[in-house]
Amino acid sequence: MQTTLADFIKGTREGAEAEAILRACVHCGFCTATCPTYQLLGDELDGPRGRIYLIKQVLEGAQPTRKTQLHLDRCLTCRNCETTCPSGVKYGRLVDIGRKLVDERVPRPLNERIKRTTLKECLPRARLFQPAFKVGQALRPLLPPGLREKLQPVRDAGRWPTRAHARKMLLLDGCVQPAMAPNINAATARVLDALEVQLIVAPKAGCCGALRYHMNDQDGGLDDMRRNVDAWWPYVEQGQIEAIVMTASGCGVTVKEYGHLLAHDPDYADKARRISELTRDLSEILPQFEEEIRTRAQGRDAARVAYHPPCTLQHGQQIRGKVESLLHAAGVDVVLCADNHLCCGSAGAYSVLQPDIAHELRDRKLAALAATGAQEIVSANIGCLTHLQSGTDKPVTHWIELLERALR
Repeated sequence: MQTTLADFIKGTREGAEAEAILRACVHCGFCTATCPTYQLLGDELDGPRGRIYLIKQVLEGAQPTRKTQLHLDRCLTCRNCETTCPSGVKYGRLVDIGRKLVDERVPRPLNERIKRTTLKECLPRARLFQPAFKVGQALRPLLPPGLREKLQPVRDAGRWPTRAHARKMLLLDGCVQPAMAPNINAATARVLDALEVQLIVAPKAGCCGALRYHMNDQDGGLDDMRRNVDAWWPYVEQGQIEAIVMTASGCGVTVKEYGHLLAHDPDYADKARRISELTRDLSEILPQFEEEIRTRAQGRDAARVAYHPPCTLQHGQQIRGKVESLLHAAGVDVVLCADNHLCCGSAGAYSVLQPDIAHELRDRKLAALAATGAQEIVSANIGCLTHLQSGTDKPVTHWIELLERALR
């Protein structure tokens, strides 16, 4: 795809990256076949190829409109198109660049600005989100359905192991997960403790930066990333840890991109690259213990379990099959549903900003999961867990909790 960049973007880092991505695209259209919003809406501009053309026009100097902004907003950034693309087009990076350019030129309505600012300022800050979440739970029956569905009951976290081990790994606690599902990280710590690995939470680490970065507060997102690098670097520099563990795949895909996103910052480029190299999804850590897990498992679970692989895991990080293999090793009857490559509609803040599309995708996903006959659903990302649970009475849990039960 030939592109002639406009003067305002020519010679910039973003311009060079966007031009290289566009040149890789041969507009074959394979991506539309696996795009959830194109399947749902049937509009070329609500598929990757159409959005690429819109971004190309902006890069070449065309004035974007509110309609341009809407089509880019509707993108889930699930990156299913990247898995499908035969040319290796890095669509996720292109849409981040395009959204930022469009938002700089197209004012949003006041109600959208208020909603997006609230999300960007509250969700990444645990000290704001945790008390707000508790108040929301207390007032849950009085709240509108759209907000009520985000306030699912919180399961008890249980004890955090206190034993010290020679093998140590860092754990990203995250921003919303400690309030919404503290049991996930606690279960992870207990499973690894049983395998003689100690998890450490750096006190000053927080939001991975994804939420603000992907909502076009890219400077704020990069500041979140720098804070985490600063929090983790002493452990890395002293050789105390062998990996940085992610229990939320949405955080994992972002931290693995720190090296690229901070490559332009001379104070952080080398550190960020090393942080990305050390980052592992939990499903990448546990396969080394698969035989021990198989030995420790106490019989097969009677009930069938359906696994929903998050887009940030299977498309963003290109990790497939590891969770299923670990659960099988623990004696769990785990299955995938039809069209398991498609997004559930959560997509970070998407389910709040685009609720109609998000609910339609959620209901389709839940119908496919129900068709497996499973009595429980597991996934690997806090957003997916909360979004799916809002549409079903069946328990939706993180797969590490199921693994812990099997080992127990």
